[in-house]
Amino acid sequence: MSLIRIEGPNRLGGKLRVQGAKNSTLPLLAAALLVKGETVLHDCPRLSDVDSAMKIIRNLGAECYRQDDAVVVNARELSYCEIPHDLMREMRSSIVFLGAILSRMGEAKLSFPGGCEIGARPIDLHLSALKKLGAKISESHGVLICSAAGGLKGANISLSFPSVGATENIILAAAVSKGTTVIQNAAKEPEIADLAQFLNLCGAKIHGAGDSCVVIEGVESLSPAEYKVMPDRIAAATYMAAAAMCTGELIVENSPNNCLIPIISIFEESGCSIRTQGNQLCLSAPKGLRAVGNVRTMPYPGFPTDAQAPIMAMTSIAKGTTVFVETIFESRYKHVGELLRLGAEIKVADRVAVVEGVRELSGAPVTSYDLRGGAALVCAGLAAQGVTTVGGVEFIERGYEDIVENLRKIGAKIDKV
Repeated sequence: MSLIRIEGPNRLGGKLRVQGAKNSTLPLLAAALLVKGETVLHDCPRLSDVDSAMKIIRNLGAECYRQDDAVVVNARELSYCEIPHDLMREMRSSIVFLGAILSRMGEAKLSFPGGCEIGARPIDLHLSALKKLGAKISESHGVLICSAAGGLKGANISLSFPSVGATENIILAAAVSKGTTVIQNAAKEPEIADLAQFLNLCGAKIHGAGDSCVVIEGVESLSPAEYKVMPDRIAAATYMAAAAMCTGELIVENSPNNCLIPIISIFEESGCSIRTQGNQLCLSAPKGLRAVGNVRTMPYPGFPTDAQAPIMAMTSIAKGTTVFVETIFESRYKHVGELLRLGAEIKVADRVAVVEGVRELSGAPVTSYDLRGGAALVCAGLAAQGVTTVGGVEFIERGYEDIVENLRKIGAKIDKV
């Protein structure tokens, strides 16, 4: 079992480059299955979730391998339409492969996905949308059996909630289908626009991605292409939180500044000075952070649920009271109990967490139970007095590339042991 060991408190400063976005890489890899040729995706982060996605692609019969910072997928031929149970259980985002496999092969078999246990993430929106596109779906012993013998056909789909995964699956299923598909109340996340931009580069006809109404005109085939994955806005927010807690001055390179506006405002309210230019962000932290009032997680362009845990860690040492309202997932406060071990003062009632900032945190053994909660514990450990060990490293490595080495480069006393 691996642990992350931190000697605190640390003062962070220097330059750090943000990885390619995990939440964009996974749907892009699924999209590569629609291309009957070679796709090259540059700046693909080295994450366990990406490794799992590559295993799924190889299991379907396509070639998939790393080449420096890129992942190369050659899906000229696919042999199988089924994802084994063990691969599906490795990550929640594995469901994004459903639309692509069904569109390409006319059938798909897969079990329900796994991943972090942060609350119910039902896939009923995915399935009902695919049914509107003409898919027949049944369940047998926990396995979804999907077919579209005559091919998928365009349809008007109105989502009851702007689900990112469902929007991605619909786009993937409809890109190479017959007719036009219109998605109402689509998710607006930047990763949706990134997926559409790649598909359009390959010859798809997708309009409005990033807005609430997305129109997909089905095409017969897609052409091979090279593409660079967008930067990871949640990784950027996490490193910003670490620097803010450690009174640091951090320059973030490859920063997706246009996507960080709802996050930047929180840091500025806490007393941090933020300057942006091009794809560079400079953060200068004050000697004492201020509480930020209310933080309500919302679909984009609201404050992202994935950034809630690292920002909560930051506010745990901010002067005053911060109130968090988690509107996306009902079980996303599992990091709170571990922050309490470090000396934080947080009270949770249902979806609300009230954080009373303390003067300092104290090092202790803690355990991460999900990806973003684990990152929050690392941030807290960097600011805490004494030694902190963080267990559950496998969750953190699902979404952060070389987090230990990156933090060490900017002054952290941190090791993986």
